Amino acid sequence: MPVVSSKGKAMPESPIRKLAPFAEKAVKEGKHIYHLNIGQPDIKTPTEALEAVRNHTVDVLAYSHSAGFESFRKKLAGFYAKHDITISSDDILVTTGGSEALIFTMGSITDPGDEIIVPEPFYANYYSFSTQSTIKVVPVISKIETGFALPAIKEFEKLITTKTKAILICNPGNPTGYLYSKEEIQQLAELAIKHDLFLISDEVYRDFVYDGSDHYSILQERDLNEHAIVIDSVSKRYSMCGARIGCMVSKNKSVIQTAMKFAQARLSPPTFAQIASEAALEAPESYYKETVAKYKERRDTLVSGLREIPGVKVAIPNGAFYCIAELPINDTDHFAEWLLDKFDVDKQTVMLAPASGFYSSPNEGKNQVRIAYVLNRRDLKKAITILKLALEKYTNS
Repeated sequence: MPVVSSKGKAMPESPIRKLAPFAEKAVKEGKHIYHLNIGQPDIKTPTEALEAVRNHTVDVLAYSHSAGFESFRKKLAGFYAKHDITISSDDILVTTGGSEALIFTMGSITDPGDEIIVPEPFYANYYSFSTQSTIKVVPVISKIETGFALPAIKEFEKLITTKTKAILICNPGNPTGYLYSKEEIQQLAELAIKHDLFLISDEVYRDFVYDGSDHYSILQERDLNEHAIVIDSVSKRYSMCGARIGCMVSKNKSVIQTAMKFAQARLSPPTFAQIASEAALEAPESYYKETVAKYKERRDTLVSGLREIPGVKVAIPNGAFYCIAELPINDTDHFAEWLLDKFDVDKQTVMLAPASGFYSSPNEGKNQVRIAYVLNRRDLKKAITILKLALEKYTNS
């Protein structure tokens, strides 16, 4: 009997989606689920994007350029210019989501067996993409006690070997919501230059920062031009997750030219999604301000509610729309299943993402969960109440 590949067997399950069968069963039993497990915004997509698709003048749904529409890339360059980032359209490669940008990046800069250092907890698909690329993720652990701040640079240096090709960060972070400071970015830039490494920054949440903080991109470090690769996406910025449009950005011509060969192999990014994404760039400044204000209110509601639950520890996120919470239990994988399968309050329950799936180090994050605060404040308050009651019953059973 033919067997699947060892690489296929090694591919991890999504920690976000592996609970889907339990959720489907709960819904069939008539339960309402408050989804705190997945970063699917409920913010409306900009009308500019939707109208561009509705009012299109396309007669033939043809391939686009493999790098994406030139008009789109030029507008993206203009978007970055507003954030003190000077790039040209030739420095941008449009991809089918930020996921493809990461896969192209790994394929362009690594060979089988190479290593990438990543602060953990990290976005779970980094591990999946590295498995596809037959490379190794080397974790450097950040701690909830420091709010998941950048680990000491000496901890990174301890892990650098002849196989190390890059350091990968998410800024602001998924799943932690941590926003790296300018000083932390500069420390990483110095390290990348010192050891001749690439510095990859996943900046898909760059617009969601709070408390008067500013996002500082690796592309603002002028001496890092040959080392810096940014991953971006319209998914969260414009609440367009289904568009599947992202991009990779780098001033390193060799990297972009290499990634282009991967892009040519998949022909082109989707045409209608590019039309919508290009139009979304015309959204007024008020769209961003209103969206960020909503997420800040939700963050504050979630954090204050979690802190009222005995035994719960939470790091305040300064960006994105996620946080990591430490619960007074030993196994959040079991607890998350139990919530869906065995518990409800008036036929209502919550769905969480166990944080162990965001670590590659064994036994890390077993008592933590990632929570996405993408629900409205009323639903968040209900979800927190349900979680409090669930923890009381679970810990006393």
